[in-house]
Amino acid sequence: MVTAIIGKDQYKTELITSGHYLIADEPAEKKGTNLGPDPQEFLLSALASCTAITLRMYADRKQWPVNQIKVDVTVETSKEKSILKCEISFEGTLDESQRDKMVQIAKSCPVHKILTNPIEVNTELLVAG
Repeated sequence: MVTAIIGKDQYKTELITSGHYLIADEPAEKKGTNLGPDPQEFLLSALASCTAITLRMYADRKQWPVNQIKVDVTVETSKEKSILKCEISFEGTLDESQRDKMVQIAKSCPVHKILTNPIEVNTELLVAG
C-alpha cells in the first residue's frame, strides 16, 4: 500500500510506503515547489526500476557478464493512447541470443505486466470519523 498525504503546501505530497518516506511535487512552472518527482515521473520510475531489477536478477542467475544495466523510460501521449518507450542498454559482453532474451525478460517485470494488462481503478470516498 502507498499512502499520499497533501496539506496546504501547494502540490507537495508526502508518500509513505513500507517504511519509506518520499515527496511528490510539481515543478515550479506548474506552481509546485519541485521538492520531488511529479506523479508521472514516479510512474515512469516504477517501470524503469522494475525492468532494471528484473534484468539484474536474471543476468545474475544466469551468471552473464553484465556490469551495468540502464533503462530509460519516456511517454508520448495523444487523445487515443499513451505509449511508454523503454530503452535498455547493457555494459557487458552479451551475444545476440542473450540480448534477445534480456528484452524478452524485460517484458516480464511485474510493473510491465500491470501496465500492459487491462487496468481498472476503483476510487471511493471514505468519510472521516
